[in-house]
Amino acid sequence: MSYSLENINGCTKKLVFKFDTLDLSSQIKVELSKKQRSVSLKGFRKGKAPLAMVEKMYGPQIENEALNSFIQSQLYEAVSKEELRVVGYPKFENMKYESGNSVSFDALVEIFPEVELKDMSGLSFTEEKADVAKEDIDNTIKGYLASKAEMKEVEGGALANGQFAVLNFEGEKEDGSRPANMKGEEFLLEIGSGQFIPGFEEGMVGMKKDEEKVIELTFPEDYQAQDLQGAKVKFHTKLLEIKEKSFPEMTEEIAKELGFESVSDMEEKTKKNLLDQKQRQSKEKLHQEILETLVKENAFDVPQTLIDQQKNHIQEDVKRNLAQQGFNEQMMDEYFAKWNEDIDGKAVFQVKSGLILDKLGKDFGVEASEEDFTAKLQEIADSSGIPLEQIKGYYTGDAKMKNNLMYAVREEKTFDKIREKVTIK
Repeated sequence: MSYSLENINGCTKKLVFKFDTLDLSSQIKVELSKKQRSVSLKGFRKGKAPLAMVEKMYGPQIENEALNSFIQSQLYEAVSKEELRVVGYPKFENMKYESGNSVSFDALVEIFPEVELKDMSGLSFTEEKADVAKEDIDNTIKGYLASKAEMKEVEGGALANGQFAVLNFEGEKEDGSRPANMKGEEFLLEIGSGQFIPGFEEGMVGMKKDEEKVIELTFPEDYQAQDLQGAKVKFHTKLLEIKEKSFPEMTEEIAKELGFESVSDMEEKTKKNLLDQKQRQSKEKLHQEILETLVKENAFDVPQTLIDQQKNHIQEDVKRNLAQQGFNEQMMDEYFAKWNEDIDGKAVFQVKSGLILDKLGKDFGVEASEEDFTAKLQEIADSSGIPLEQIKGYYTGDAKMKNNLMYAVREEKTFDKIREKVTIK
């Protein structure tokens, strides 16, 4: 085999091939015979056309196919011999072929990088303590009662956060125009919900029934409607009513209707669920900080192919979210053009952090077993309230879903090992 290997960077290699003598005649002859038996040429029955005629019509194509097959086989042998973990497809350059005599070419291949990590024993992190306040429990229980709540008008007083405003509003642009899509009558708005653009709900706080007010705002630069991005607008508003939700008192009967044994059972389970949720959030935040530190502390090249693949996954996820928000194709294009650099950075981070976790998982000897899988299914069932058999059917019925969950389990176990190596306050 005539080739040499050059290092371009930590994840790119160049294989330089040169064959001063090359005889593809035997391969071409075999392929021509196959072609002769399969083609139908005018004036001849299938498989009976003269070989010379078949060669005249298909010779260049077959020679090209034979050359391509030779190149692919030589590349495969070289990659196997050098034990290269190739990512994606090779890029061929400097192809020089003299028919029947010689060929030379370069093949650029991306490989998984050799990740060497610094000692992490000196790293220190702080994990937030997960606490559940009585207010958190009360607000959650209040949410249980939302379907039974009644909207009642508030007599007197000023509009406050958490209350509902019934209002008329009309937006006026700098040029004096008042577009129809910036107008509403008897509109019900929860103050503090963030339903309107920043500043609008805050501007209404303190208003009284029948009061009129002009609220001057500037639309966000990333607002979904392009013609309003960064626009200065005056909203002419009139508060018609102030309302608030009146919630019934939680009783034993209502608690049982909601699937609990009693009010105390509901409170205990609500507290446990909230605590579990906050513990997960605290752990996720800590893990993100650990990953950010490990990526910062350990520099290495990553294959562009992996970055492109990850960027595509991110964009697909964002597209689904934007579509649910009513974005059309043009709006999505504008969004991605604006945030392209941020998405690139996120893709690079995710690839690097994934390679680091994979390396650490191997170093720690972490594996995800069927017992781990079963335990994870039980955890999901407990936290979601969905029956275990339903959860099991969802993950065992789809090989991809199970593989993704097993990967997540392995990642969690890797973080457990990392926590043993670093200092957690």
